[in-house]
Amino acid sequence: MEIDPGTQSQLATLQRQYFQLVDPSKFKWPNDETIKIPTVQAWLFDNLFDLEKIQSPPPERYQLRVLKVLIARLERSINDPEEDEISDDLMSALSSLWGSNVPSESTSAQQKAFVTYTYPLRHNEGLIADDYAVTLLESRSVISASGTTGLRTWEAALLLGAYLVSENGRNLVHGKRLFELGAGTGILSVLCAKHLGVSGIVASDGDEAVVDAIKTNIFLNGLDLDDSSGTIVRAAALKWGRPIDASTFAEDYGMEAPDILLGADVTYDRFVIPALVSSMREFFDLNSALQVLVCATIRNEQTFEAFCHACKRNGFRLELLDFPPVPEHLQDGPFYPTSTPIQIWRITRSLPAQNPFSY
Repeated sequence: MEIDPGTQSQLATLQRQYFQLVDPSKFKWPNDETIKIPTVQAWLFDNLFDLEKIQSPPPERYQLRVLKVLIARLERSINDPEEDEISDDLMSALSSLWGSNVPSESTSAQQKAFVTYTYPLRHNEGLIADDYAVTLLESRSVISASGTTGLRTWEAALLLGAYLVSENGRNLVHGKRLFELGAGTGILSVLCAKHLGVSGIVASDGDEAVVDAIKTNIFLNGLDLDDSSGTIVRAAALKWGRPIDASTFAEDYGMEAPDILLGADVTYDRFVIPALVSSMREFFDLNSALQVLVCATIRNEQTFEAFCHACKRNGFRLELLDFPPVPEHLQDGPFYPTSTPIQIWRITRSLPAQNPFSY
């Protein structure tokens, strides 16, 4: 019995949630009648729990949590045990996890884990054509032991990634040189290098430990740091506010001056904004035609206003892009909270006529 397209789409969304380590309470499960179908149970085992097939599985504690919810749903859905039964493979996976030395919830939360973020692509008629996936090794705790927020992926990066994989975004970055400020886990740089056909990209961060983590994530996604034909993606340290040497830029970063500068969740701290805008000015000095894309989670309106005013003082023009977050109940990958506003701004140095959405 084949799985119908509607159920297949539901299962694909569930799979994306699972590998992104979304809390199981937020999973978009198929209904009980669907989930007990033998072919659906087989699909769930093959695509979520068969460790012989899965290259970067979630932590065992998380697998156990999801399996317990799944088995409970299956037990609830079965009215006649003689007609319906729970997959032996799923029960074996549950027993294996119960029997292993699964770390506690608190210990598991402090450990690095594989997280896969997936952007489903569609044809014009709305059918899914392919997926753009990026797998990262990241810390799930909010603040890592080294005192940085750069070792996990935040919602602004996920929204900016969604823009970059849209038709407008792909047309903007294809064949271009990109530079990312405050790259964190490196998700945007890896996404651009792996799927979007950029000619080169540098993922930069001010924390050396974060830069090392980005290098790991570049390797995890099959991207070569030292490709003899020309490096497509690199990780490098860059402290905001420090001068950039135009004469040695290519030697320092492995590519010529960028066409596009990216920054996701880089405006959250009022005290670093002067240094951030100073670095933006340095990049505009390298290339006056530079375009900057900044995606900001507006946690504090005064802080973001301070960023806007600093840009204006430096002769930058800000344009709000019409690319709002997808409401949480409609998201099918990647998944992120939308309770706090998230906005994407295009920043240029030229000053054309103002429009209602411009500063």
